[in-house]
Amino acid sequence: MKNQSIELFIKKLMNDTKDPGKPAWNMEVLRAGKENRWNYIDGCMLTSLIALYEETKNKEYLDFVISYVDHYVNEDGVILGYDPTHYSTDDLSESRILFDLYKYTKNEKYLKAIELSYSQIANHPRTNAGNFWHKKIYHDQVWLDGLYMIQPFYTRYNTQFNKKEDYKDTLNQFKNVRALMFDEDKKLYYHAYDESKSLFWANKKTGLSKHFWLRAIGWYAASLADVAYYMEDSEGKKYLASLLKETIDGLLQYQDPKTKMFYQIVDLGTREKNYLESSGSALIAYAILKATNNNLLDASYKQIGLDIFNGICTNFLTDTNGDLNLENICLVAGVGPESNPRRDGSYEYYMSEPIVKNDAKGVGPLIMAYSEVIKA
Repeated sequence: MKNQSIELFIKKLMNDTKDPGKPAWNMEVLRAGKENRWNYIDGCMLTSLIALYEETKNKEYLDFVISYVDHYVNEDGVILGYDPTHYSTDDLSESRILFDLYKYTKNEKYLKAIELSYSQIANHPRTNAGNFWHKKIYHDQVWLDGLYMIQPFYTRYNTQFNKKEDYKDTLNQFKNVRALMFDEDKKLYYHAYDESKSLFWANKKTGLSKHFWLRAIGWYAASLADVAYYMEDSEGKKYLASLLKETIDGLLQYQDPKTKMFYQIVDLGTREKNYLESSGSALIAYAILKATNNNLLDASYKQIGLDIFNGICTNFLTDTNGDLNLENICLVAGVGPESNPRRDGSYEYYMSEPIVKNDAKGVGPLIMAYSEVIKA
């Protein structure tokens, strides 16, 4: 089921990105006027274009990704703006596309860049329970976002290079998140967890942040779908699929009945200033559709995913005299670090972050979902 408006929208963003240093979909870079580097926002967009190429076989998408990535990846595999000792799960996220580029081109520089990226895994700091810190600057912390940022790359590497014994590490990290960050009453995951229980935003007893942020739960759902897809272990797949079903079932309690979308703070839809948010809703649609297309969720969930996807397109993919834009995307949200007390995880904080259009944190997941929609 192809959607001409979405394909025109994708081409608009590609046409507007003549310079990989200033991509039209990276609002954080454009707003700050800073030099672009290897990052998860671009990674989200490029991942979506690879997925679209695989479904459509339109070489325009693959050629665009190769040209874009070649701005960053040198012949020796060094990646412009990427330092593995920075120990950021966000930084590693874009590296997942290197597997696809090597598959399609057999260019050895992508393999070298994969190995450079993998070198981060060995020394990436961890909590005592074994989870990767979200970033070195976010000590002792696990964020839902980080599971999407690092685990699909890690799992793909372990599958491709026959290190399947390391699946246990990935599965253990998901088990820890389920044990520590899931609210049994509301059936939702908190955004972040501080093992030290010392940070200003964290509950001193549980270490948890205050709220259920939609996009964080969306990243988590997408990570479950992707990691299960890449993992060649039937029991591991089954466990991840069970977590995904539980996550989706929990979210559906709070779904907006009219648009089928979800709110920025999931469980507080009627509270003042809360809004239906596109990026998190798109990630949920993607996770459901990816999982149903790969027999990880029962086929009955497929219509739920389609309804969410269609709700986003109907309500927030706007067309003004042929100018297409995806609206209602939260630019960014996080907790801390200590030097940034504004990011305290309060409801007021999440409502204070800018709402933008066309950022890849929303556009990428929408295209990823679209790639699942058009599967035969």
